[in-house]
Amino acid sequence: MEKKKTKLTLSGNLKKSISNIEKAKTQGKNSVFIEKKTNKFPARRTFNNNNLNKASKPKNLNFSKPKLPINDYEKRKLAEQRATRRLKDEPEKKDTKNKLGTKRRELKLTISRALSGDDEGRSRSLAALKRAKQKENRVIQREDLRENLRPVKREVNIPEVITIRELANRMAEQSSSIIKHLLGMGVTATINHSIDADTAEYLTKEFGHVPIKEEKADEIIKKIKEVKSENLKNRPPIVTVMGHVDHGKTSLLDVLRSANVVSGEFGGITQHIGAYQIAHKNNKITFIDTPGHAAFTEMRARGSKLTDLVVLVVAADDGVKPQTIESIKHAKAAKVPIVVAINKCDLPEADPQKIKNQLLEYELIAEELSGDTLMVEISTKTKKNLDKLVESIILQSELLDLKTDYDTKSTGVILESKIDIGRGPVANVVLTSGTLNKGDYFVSGLQWGKVRAINNDLGKNISLALPSAPIEVLGINGAAKSGDDFLVLESEKEAKSLCDVRVQEAKIGRNPLKFVTQESAFKDKASEELNIIIKSDVHGSSEAIKSAIDQIKHDEIKPKIILSDIGMITETDVSLAKASNAILIAFNVKPTKEAKKLSEKDKVSISSFNIIYEVLDFIKNKMSGLLTPDVEEKVVGSAEILEIFKVSKIGKVAGSKVIEGEISNNSNARVIRDGTIIYNGKIGSIFREKNQAKQVAAGLECGITLKDFSDFQKKDIIEVYNSKITERRV
Repeated sequence: MEKKKTKLTLSGNLKKSISNIEKAKTQGKNSVFIEKKTNKFPARRTFNNNNLNKASKPKNLNFSKPKLPINDYEKRKLAEQRATRRLKDEPEKKDTKNKLGTKRRELKLTISRALSGDDEGRSRSLAALKRAKQKENRVIQREDLRENLRPVKREVNIPEVITIRELANRMAEQSSSIIKHLLGMGVTATINHSIDADTAEYLTKEFGHVPIKEEKADEIIKKIKEVKSENLKNRPPIVTVMGHVDHGKTSLLDVLRSANVVSGEFGGITQHIGAYQIAHKNNKITFIDTPGHAAFTEMRARGSKLTDLVVLVVAADDGVKPQTIESIKHAKAAKVPIVVAINKCDLPEADPQKIKNQLLEYELIAEELSGDTLMVEISTKTKKNLDKLVESIILQSELLDLKTDYDTKSTGVILESKIDIGRGPVANVVLTSGTLNKGDYFVSGLQWGKVRAINNDLGKNISLALPSAPIEVLGINGAAKSGDDFLVLESEKEAKSLCDVRVQEAKIGRNPLKFVTQESAFKDKASEELNIIIKSDVHGSSEAIKSAIDQIKHDEIKPKIILSDIGMITETDVSLAKASNAILIAFNVKPTKEAKKLSEKDKVSISSFNIIYEVLDFIKNKMSGLLTPDVEEKVVGSAEILEIFKVSKIGKVAGSKVIEGEISNNSNARVIRDGTIIYNGKIGSIFREKNQAKQVAAGLECGITLKDFSDFQKKDIIEVYNSKITERRV
């Protein structure tokens, strides 16, 4: 028997409908028939303005988008099916729409699937790829940001001394942070303050970095200069010829080399360090010629440090002179033996014994006087005893037992440097150890380079140079300083590294902190300066001129060298001279064409010289011109004003009485009132009994007029004087 369907009315109350379904289940019914109640004629809701204007407004007004009308038949059919399934306890069937949605979700491409490659079920659209890529980039950016936010741990090289600015740069930290940290330690500092290695190491650790102490330049050089005792061989001696100016040092070398060197020096004075090598009975000797002029003290000192032996040349007719004494001091400071060459023994006025007695005062005792100093009487003009002098040098060098390592990297000393047009910077070097080859990388002072060419003392190009050899080296990247060491390294990298260390050490030592007191500030302000620019052919000459200028002292004016360099005078030098109002000195060099044109245009004078003492005289004259001349005044007469007259066509006339000396026409005069000078000028005219007079003696009365002054008063004193101007000299 077919069971009756339960009729269920669907209303707006969902809970009531569900309770009816449950009731039908208890009664054994298996289907539900749903009928929806509808009102065919619903009450029309009216709206008017009065309702809108009421104070009580509806609490919840629904302004959402209106739903589209659903077909009543379909809705009722779906509701019947759901109710029947619920009555029968059947699982709800999923519609096709939901199945498609689930399938889409299952096939949806995710980042994990994309990264794993599990995307076979569905083709990827461009939009999906773009979104996946964007998401991936965001993840990467977040990771990079986290990585960047982490503090970077750096290895910081710590030299012996370093400024706070440089330390901050090496740590990539702010200088202010380091200064704050020091301030917290009770230390007040600025970015230009220098700190030692221990303090720098402590600060580096405090900021989370790893300090690495740099090897000092001296330690690096020490390692380079290490010599193996098993490789030692004999080397030629390095002999420095020293003595007073014009005692025959260069003439001696001229004879030994058989070359005319003196003729190439201006004024017959050696102004460069020259190095030569001679051969005598299979024995080689390297000679270094030093200047004897007083200005070349540093060059002599440099020569004595390099040498193994000193030959002291003393003129037999002149005796021991200031530069002779200075040479002795340099040799003793260098702790090298001295061989005395008493020159000009061919002259009638020569007295060698007198020279030997004079040298006793300086502890140079001849062998015949039971001393240990070899003294040879020679004559460069007649070539007397020159062989004996050379043999004495060889004997003395054998006693020294001079040996070095020929197989190690070459080392030496820069004697002189210059900038050669066409060849660039050139350095004159004397090697002390090792063999120098073309292509070797080297360091000299703050410069480095690669050996491009080697020339011997005769100007001949050679492929290698042995110890004690005086040579000319091309390939340095800048002009080296005289006296700098010459060191060969393994590679370009090592050369640059050592050069950088030296540059850093030089920067730290440059421009030290200078505390200015009130006294020094006023003193510096009161003194006037003469700016000087020096360009010379070689570094040694420039150095000598600088040293000589520094010796010029004066209370009111002082010379100031703003530039000292080698090479030709350029446009830059002329521009600098104009800007600084400096005198431009060219020593053994010429200006370029461009520089000459610019100097004529800007009216900058270029002073050229070949002899050093001419330079010094020129600078002294320039300094003297800046000094205020001395003015000496002598009072020759004075008159007291008794009355004041007014004369037509003349003006006011001071009726005066000469009380001292005499009053002359057109003389220098001043008016003194109550002890104060109110006028300083000249007498216009003098009247004596209505007539003009040239001069009036003491005790007489006269009328006086002054140029550009008429404000006379009684009891004023008119003082007449003569002035003598004397130019001052430095």
